[in-house]
Amino acid sequence: MTRPQVLLLLCCSLLLPMPADARLPGPVQAVAPGTTRDLAQIRSSRVLRVLVNQSRNSSGEVQGQPIGVEYHRLRAFEQYLNGHARDGQEITLKIIPKAKDQLLGALQRGEGDLVAPGELLEPQAGHAVSASDPIRTDVPLLLVGIKGEKRYTRVEQLSGKTLALPNGSAAGDAVSQINQKLALLKLPAVKIEWVDPTLAVEDVLEMVQGGIFHLTIVEQPIAERWGKILPKLRFDRQVLIGEPSDEHWFVRRDAAMLRASIDRFLATYKVPANEDAAFLRIYRRLYQVHYPLARADRQRLEKLRPVLQKHAQAQGMDWLNLAALAFKESALQPKARSGGAPTGLMQITPSAAQRVGVDNIQDLDANVRAGAKYLAMIRRKFFASSKLNERERMAFVLAAYNMGPERVQGMRAEARRRGLNPDQWFFQVERIAMEQVGMGAVSYVNSVNKYYLAFDRERESLESQEREVVLRK
Repeated sequence: MTRPQVLLLLCCSLLLPMPADARLPGPVQAVAPGTTRDLAQIRSSRVLRVLVNQSRNSSGEVQGQPIGVEYHRLRAFEQYLNGHARDGQEITLKIIPKAKDQLLGALQRGEGDLVAPGELLEPQAGHAVSASDPIRTDVPLLLVGIKGEKRYTRVEQLSGKTLALPNGSAAGDAVSQINQKLALLKLPAVKIEWVDPTLAVEDVLEMVQGGIFHLTIVEQPIAERWGKILPKLRFDRQVLIGEPSDEHWFVRRDAAMLRASIDRFLATYKVPANEDAAFLRIYRRLYQVHYPLARADRQRLEKLRPVLQKHAQAQGMDWLNLAALAFKESALQPKARSGGAPTGLMQITPSAAQRVGVDNIQDLDANVRAGAKYLAMIRRKFFASSKLNERERMAFVLAAYNMGPERVQGMRAEARRRGLNPDQWFFQVERIAMEQVGMGAVSYVNSVNKYYLAFDRERESLESQEREVVLRK
């Protein structure tokens, strides 16, 4: 082969696609750098923009009470900065929630000044960021299951098992290392189910307790904190999931003064003794989803499927959305009655049913028809915008079903004013709901969403009997 031919072959080979490296779901890591704001520019603007993980574990406030561990720390940092201001001009925090796997990219693009993830976060190639001194050192990952099920003591026992992980989980790389070890032993790999993006780490833990997922892996401080809320969780501490890592905040590499201030603050910061008081009081009775496909529930759902499908189809809806709402409202009991006016499977009120022209909601068919038509009316009148994807649209409809569409629209307006995404309920507009009315409506939408996801995972088996009947005909 001549030299020109060799050069031509080499050039062509460079154009071929390279093997894909396994990485966590998320945007392309290399991003164009934005404008850096160091401490002087931040003081001049009087605003510190903080990118936070949208998990309720790390950032958040419910009716004036801080509940996130990073939220406590960030407020203390705000006080620290203002206590050292020479000109008397106070800095305020602007909290910007993002999906965990988008935080560092957003920092580099200049969308924020500081990242406070509240979880382990490892910068990847292309991220020109600088880590603070450790917030926590040697943080281990824990395997989490439910009490009463098989306990694990060695990673080899995870062979062939499925782990439910939220996007951006630090366990992704650890599982890859476990699978390399299992491959050498010629054992099946551990499978990862990357969960729906509407779920944060605490949601996954709740679904493990509810039996919807069987196993997950989370940082030990998070597991132990939520273990106080979710007492059925089991921690298999003997299983070594990777090496412990340090938890940090992050700034841009060229924000040296901000980084120095953070490190000085962290050196003196002491966790408040009552840090979890509001967290425990507010959340203790809210995270209680159940497995909606236990034998008796599945049998009830099978009997109800025809009427749910009929009225969902008539309104252009997914029948599993109606099923999830019915499970939350009445546990699939058509004769359910509450202490007030809500009635039947969908727990709809007579006044709401009359708004869509339905009477006699004690009748199962009329009850489901009224519920489906009322949901469709809310969707059509208030949430028909093409800017909403279908999952977020349904979340807004559920929030409106629970507390009224006008109130939800007001929350969207406040979210827009605050720089949050008014077209995203989960982790965005729900923050306004948490602050204004508490966790009731947020928990309601979250529960229905989890039941929908549980049903959707079993959609094929739930609908298979219907297909068999059609084929026989």
